[in-house]
Parts: sequence; C-alpha cells; structure tokens
Amino acid sequence: MPAATIETTRQRTDRGQIAVALAAVVWSTAGVLQRQLSVGVATQVAGRALFAAVAVGGYVAVAERGRVVDACRSVGRAGVGFAACVAVSSGSFIVALNYASVAQVLFIQAIAPVLAALLGRGLLGERLSARTMLAMGVALLGVGVMVGSPGGGSALGDGLSVLMALAFALAIVIARYRRDVSMAPATCLAQLMLLVVAAPIALADGVGIGVPDVLWLALLGAGQIGVGLILLTIGARLIPAAQVALISLLEVVLGPLWVWLAVGEQPAVATLIGGAIVVAAVVLQAFDPTARRAARSAELRAVAAEHPPR
Repeated sequence: MPAATIETTRQRTDRGQIAVALAAVVWSTAGVLQRQLSVGVATQVAGRALFAAVAVGGYVAVAERGRVVDACRSVGRAGVGFAACVAVSSGSFIVALNYASVAQVLFIQAIAPVLAALLGRGLLGERLSARTMLAMGVALLGVGVMVGSPGGGSALGDGLSVLMALAFALAIVIARYRRDVSMAPATCLAQLMLLVVAAPIALADGVGIGVPDVLWLALLGAGQIGVGLILLTIGARLIPAAQVALISLLEVVLGPLWVWLAVGEQPAVATLIGGAIVVAAVVLQAFDPTARRAARSAELRAVAAEHPPR
C-alpha cells in the first residue's frame, strides 16, 4: 500500500474521531439548555426540530451546491431508516429530560455503545478487539461510578431513555453501513418528521412562547442537535461504530458538569471520578491500533465504492 494512501487514511481516521468528540461536546449542552425552557413538552420537541431542520438543511444546501435533490435520493431506504431512528432518539431524549434528571437520562444512554457494538458486529461484521471490549467495560464502569445509584426517575423517563439509546445505536450502525453517502439529508428529514408529529400537538395545547424561549430553542435546535448531528454524520463514516459510540460517552461526562456550572447542580465526588474514568476509556479506544487498521481497510473499500472504474 503506498505511503501516501496510508497517511491520508490516518488523517481521515483522526478527523472522524475529532468530529465525533466535538459532536459529544455539543450534545452535552442539552440538559442545561432544556432546563431554561418554560414551554410545554410538545413545543420543546417541535421548536427544537424546527431550528435543527433549518440548520441541517442549510448545511446540505451549502455542502451539495446544486445537487441537493441527488444527495437526498442517494441515501435511499437506509436514509429513511436512519432518519426514523434519529427522530425517535431525538424526540425521546428531549421528552425524557422532562420526566427524569439529566444524570438519569445520560446514565441510561450509556448502554448505547454496547448496543452499537453488538449491532455493528452482527450487521456489519466489524471486529471487536480485546482493547475495544476492555475500553467499553471501563467506560460503563466510569459512568456507573459517576452517577452512582440513579433514583427519582419515573418509569416513563427511564423507558424513553432506553428507547433513545437503542435508536441512537441503530442510527450509528446505519450511517456506518452507508458510509459511501452523506446522511446529512436524512438528518434533516428526521427533524421534519419530528416537526410534523409534535407541531400539531403543540398547537392544540395552545402555544404561548416568549423571546427567551425562542432563543433557547434556537440553541437547542440549530446548535445542540443541528451541529451535533452534522458532526456525527461526518465522523460516523470514518471510524467503526463501536468507536463512534464510545467517544460519544464524552456527553455523559460533560452534561452534568454544564448543569453544575450553569444552574448550580453540583456533582458529587463520584461524578468527577467516574468522568475521569470515562475519559480514560475514550482515550484508550481512540489510540487502539486494531481499530485504526480496521478504519484504514474500511476507507479503502469506501473509496472504491465512491470512485468505481469507468
């Protein structure tokens, strides 16, 4: 294999890791932003989806430059499945935050790496190295230490959190399966799906929304979910599903910290210790040489698919 090709592949793998890590940082602001809202649940979901759809749609228009229709068609049925999974995950997440604490929701979300790894192994045939499995165990241990014994959450909040984690894991694997196309158009479709479902409910409840709530919803939609999902769409095409899901655990670490800094919910010492353990697990996985070799091999297959012989 030419040295130049190897170097380019390594750079793509690094970009994938950085994109997913940035997505996790952006996503981690959801709890603190949602806590500022004074509108109903349906309005939260609809408003967030509206701004997210505008942000992601704008990204698609700029990135595709004149071939938006072709980009939308290229995702195919897998894109529709991806959109449905993202819609379920996104909607379940924002609703769950209304019925459970941020820590509770994020703790249950931590099962997503395990689900994504198992789905990636079963559906895509991706190998799980011993180092990846060890990192997953360490990460889940860290999450457990960080939040302790979660309590006070409702059955509805917990159930929605589990649904969110499953849908999120499946979306990651679908994006990995169709690494040859961008899932950004499908991400926009996901938000339109949510808007169609939630907007009529919000209107039926009688929407009364002020300027502050509009601004918070804009940050939640265009910023937290729009930018975050764009970064995930980019990163998930470049690295294995297990690695994507594991790096995304940074959200679990940072989410409670932002709430502490912004609204005074001070985390326990166990939260800080557990967060450090999760960060260590993410670093352990990010520098896994086996994962890097797998990513290099996957990229060569993707390049061949994107540039078939004439």
